[in-house]
Amino acid sequence: MLAYLAVAVGGLIGTGLRLACDLAFPHGDGDFPIETLLVNLVGAFVLGWLVGGLWTRPTTPTWFKAGLGSGVIGSFTTLSAVMASLIVLTGAGEAWLAALYLLVSVVGGLALAAAGLRIGSLIAHRPMPTEITDAGETL
Repeated sequence: MLAYLAVAVGGLIGTGLRLACDLAFPHGDGDFPIETLLVNLVGAFVLGWLVGGLWTRPTTPTWFKAGLGSGVIGSFTTLSAVMASLIVLTGAGEAWLAALYLLVSVVGGLALAAAGLRIGSLIAHRPMPTEITDAGETL
């Protein structure tokens, strides 16, 4: 039950963040949907980073993972917004721009998710110090 509540609260947060981005970067029907692209690329990186780092820690609660992943990131990024942008661009006679947008969304999303996964993994699995150099004081 806690995981469902975390997803609901995370969804409210992610949706609010998405709305803020939509309002900060408005675009017309024939314009390149930069805000949707940036939101989805940032979301892909952050989710990769979380999965590679925070998710690998056994002490991270399942409800927390669900709230951040499915809740915040899931509602912040949306495939439906990508599809809607493609339809609008194509309908406005900008098929080449729609194709470019789809290519950048897919390739950029995969690349940034992989980069986030790698960085998160490096941070989570960095070696601990093997010796204390401060005469026994706390780290």
